[in-house]
Amino acid sequence: MSSRTIRSGAARGPVLLLLALGLLLALTSCGSATGPAAATGSRAPDAVEPLSVEPVPQLPATTASADGRQVTVTSAERIIPLNGSLAELVFSLGLGPKVVARDVSTTFRQAAALPVITQAHDVSAEGVLSLHPTVVLADRSTGPAEAIAQIRAAGVPLIVLDDAKRLADVGPRIDTVAAALGIPDAGGQLKERTGQRIDEARAAVPADGRHPKVAFLYLRGSASVYLLGGPASGAGSLIEAVGGEDAGTAAGLTGDFTPLTSEALVKAAPDAILVMSKGLDSVGGVDGLLKLPGVAQTPAGLDRRIVSIEDGQLLSYGPRTPQVLREITAQLYPADAK
Repeated sequence: MSSRTIRSGAARGPVLLLLALGLLLALTSCGSATGPAAATGSRAPDAVEPLSVEPVPQLPATTASADGRQVTVTSAERIIPLNGSLAELVFSLGLGPKVVARDVSTTFRQAAALPVITQAHDVSAEGVLSLHPTVVLADRSTGPAEAIAQIRAAGVPLIVLDDAKRLADVGPRIDTVAAALGIPDAGGQLKERTGQRIDEARAAVPADGRHPKVAFLYLRGSASVYLLGGPASGAGSLIEAVGGEDAGTAAGLTGDFTPLTSEALVKAAPDAILVMSKGLDSVGGVDGLLKLPGVAQTPAGLDRRIVSIEDGQLLSYGPRTPQVLREITAQLYPADAK
């Protein structure tokens, strides 16, 4: 989840909203839900599962960057992924020992000891360059643009990936990162493993005709930021994969996020509400969430049907997405959980 896209983290809405979200998304430390509908007992540890054998990069390798450049990587000895989603991919591919820094949205256990190279939300070019990386990975939402330009001007290979917002983006994203690091075979293994696990997670969804409407809310109570997700929020693909319907899309919202109002939420009429755990904690748990405009009047609020997923995992669209799908399923259909 890049932090600017609320994948690990920001909406592409109005400029002021973007800036506010960018700063807030730096707060991605682990949290947990406290409401009765949150299946915290089944929550997986915040860790990634690397491939069993560390791959040996075959370099140089030239990769098409999403910003139109051809980037050649000659060494993968010192890797810096600039958001949590990309770090998750590198570690899952087995090259975690080669990663020399992380950003604030990289919260999983194996990366915890790495130095942080962000200032508040933004990437610090000076911090990156001080660690002498041989390759840097970013996506379109990584910024500021001046920092990206500065890293490239120093001669460091920097590859930009398209943002991932759908399940269909997982495989191509793995392929791109693996090819850039000179380990395409490992990429194939990870893509196969992840795809199989996604299929298994989707097969475990109750097939009884229920299609609950699920509203994705982005919450940061400390700054009074409360947003309702639309079709471009990144959560819709997950909701559909577990048999649900994105309530924001069904209510006619456009774009990624809109400020939460009683009218908007009552119109969406969600049967369940999906949130990030840190956001839920920031409003005082389920009890605090029910005090926000319109929440208590929805079917979800009346039933206290809240689905809470770790911030660093929910919208990462990577190797841990199967676990995200299993956790959403367990919390959305608690009577069917085994």
